[in-house]
Amino acid sequence: MFGIKRITGAADLAAKGEPGSWVSEAAREKFMAAYERVFALWPQPDEEFDVETATATTHVHAYRPHPDGPPVVLLSAFNAASWYPHVAALAKVGPVYGIDMPGDANPSVARAPMTPPASCAAWLDELLGQLSDRPAHLVGYSYGGWIAMNQAIRAPDRVASITLLDPAGLTKLDARFWFWLSISGLATLTPMPIRRLLARWLDLPSMLQPGLMTLMWAGTRGYHAEPKFPGVLTDDELRAIGVPTLLITGARSALITPAQARARGSLIPHAEVAIVPGSHGGFNRIDELNDRMAAFIEAHATDEQAAQPTQPPTTNR
Repeated sequence: MFGIKRITGAADLAAKGEPGSWVSEAAREKFMAAYERVFALWPQPDEEFDVETATATTHVHAYRPHPDGPPVVLLSAFNAASWYPHVAALAKVGPVYGIDMPGDANPSVARAPMTPPASCAAWLDELLGQLSDRPAHLVGYSYGGWIAMNQAIRAPDRVASITLLDPAGLTKLDARFWFWLSISGLATLTPMPIRRLLARWLDLPSMLQPGLMTLMWAGTRGYHAEPKFPGVLTDDELRAIGVPTLLITGARSALITPAQARARGSLIPHAEVAIVPGSHGGFNRIDELNDRMAAFIEAHATDEQAAQPTQPPTTNR
């Protein structure tokens, strides 16, 4: 890993207990130029705004063609740019909010570390309360999957369901993951003809978006990110997840094997586990993945609405 760091010029991580920070003002400006270009990939109009909470200024992207529906909140490390293939499909259910994670390279500003589980849950609970007065359907990829599970365990009142795409936090990271991460990072630096082959092998079509790769490397080289290595959730913690859960992972995932996904998912009381072809949660089969996620969220949004108490009819006296 240290050799790859030298090859790529990646910045050091933030010191333990410290929030993330930019290497320099020039690095921030370079990143923001790429950031502003890449969000053209999101469906338009893409709204942007900041939400103030006790520990962070959180930058949010919103796409709201159906603003009265249940909120769908997208969670991952880094920033919300890579969610662009999923936004329009999920927005058919309700307003979609992409979160730029404080502590990572993006316009959000963390004023305290965000990775302690209690701190992360308190931040997100406050954020969700400002986004909507309805419980949110959380969709988390990788580290964002851990955030969603952590929220369902520690502060579930504003959570309607969680959708987990190849989530972190279910198993300990092993050599397979670190090998995959190293190969994936180096693959993004190869000439495009070679990169196309590697993208197919790794099931990572996002590697073929030059704007996303420029943004990723501007952040990796220009920002001291807060370290994000979540601990493995215990069996009792998984049993405490009381909201409907959809867990999707790839048959060749570097994070979790199919057997591990089924075993750990079986501990969550209201979980569906889907093993799909490929290395990750179906990111090379976007339409199928979007249909599955939207159907799950819509079904549980309907359940939520049906559970609302009805007002007794008024009578004329």
